[in-house]
Amino acid sequence: MKVEFVDSIEKIKKQDWENVQITKYPFLKYQFLESLESSKCVSPEQGWSPFHIVVSDQEIIVAIMPLYIKTDSQGEFIFDWSWADAYYRNGLDYYPKLVSSIPFTPATGPRILINNRVKRTDVIRKISDCLKQISEDNNFSSVHVLLAQKDEIDKFSTEDFSLRTSYSFHWFNNKYQNFNHFLDDMTSRQRKNIKKERNKIEAQGVTMMRVKGDEIKQEMIETFYQFYQVTYLKRGMRGYLNFKFFENIIKSIPESIVLVLAKNSSNQYVAGALNFYDDEKLYGRYWGCLEEYDSLHFETCYYQGIEFCIEQNLSSFDPGVQGEHKIKRGFCPIETYSAHWIKDIRFKDAINDFLTREREHILEYNENRRSLLPFKIEVTKELYERI
Repeated sequence: MKVEFVDSIEKIKKQDWENVQITKYPFLKYQFLESLESSKCVSPEQGWSPFHIVVSDQEIIVAIMPLYIKTDSQGEFIFDWSWADAYYRNGLDYYPKLVSSIPFTPATGPRILINNRVKRTDVIRKISDCLKQISEDNNFSSVHVLLAQKDEIDKFSTEDFSLRTSYSFHWFNNKYQNFNHFLDDMTSRQRKNIKKERNKIEAQGVTMMRVKGDEIKQEMIETFYQFYQVTYLKRGMRGYLNFKFFENIIKSIPESIVLVLAKNSSNQYVAGALNFYDDEKLYGRYWGCLEEYDSLHFETCYYQGIEFCIEQNLSSFDPGVQGEHKIKRGFCPIETYSAHWIKDIRFKDAINDFLTREREHILEYNENRRSLLPFKIEVTKELYERI
């Protein structure tokens, strides 16, 4: 097998990409990653330099791995600032480093596209060897495969990559027929709390709507982008993604997008959430609002998504990282995984020790947080037996 590194997704033919894309995971679609690059949201100026891996066998592309040279740790969501600081305090450079992830997108999923011509184990071994060699040749401090599927992480772990465990909160569909059926799995108190939150929306004169990608109008895109930027500005910063990206992505992969919008009593849009989905899972990604309403964030970002999953018979809902408030609304604490190769053996040993202690903490944290779930005891037990 031959391995090449390319500095732009445009140097890979869309058809070659789709020939190895046997997953419907929306963030590995050619159009998604191409929109990030063509809109300049992903660029050397933004700290993300494309360096994608293309694997060929007998002149046929058999695997692709999105990869980036990073000069900071922005937009990754698996935090290694303390590692960079340790390098700095010892007079060493942590950047540049190599990162395989979906930029600005903390959604667990595959990180390598592989067709059926070759064995996954062989491809990952070949990629691992090439990543280590190019790091040696180009002074990259490390390689990071972030928020990948567990089977991929396990294979990287056999290639001298270190396992890192993190956590997230996901909703799981227990064959629900409707939202009330979902609430039936909860204790009486928690069921009442969620009904109370949802009733507040109507009482405040707010109405909700869900719009699939091919029905999203230009004015809706413009309105949502305003919500997105205003919400970031409230935190004193600008959003990572620009209008060109949102416009491109909604028009290029409408089959993967559903937009939730909220209107006030004057029929004006006041909030929105942009979600992606495939044939198994919904991914909550971007949210924003112009006006504050009690419980509107929960309705827009969580309850509307749950209803959509039930309607579309999707098995789970990943609403994004962090946020313990999700637990009482039916999102289960789960482990997520990343793999890291550290070139400097001195730091590798120290980081491995840190990761061991961190993993113990994460597992204990998740176990303790299960008690905060709103479900009846037997339902919680059944959910974790399945996941």
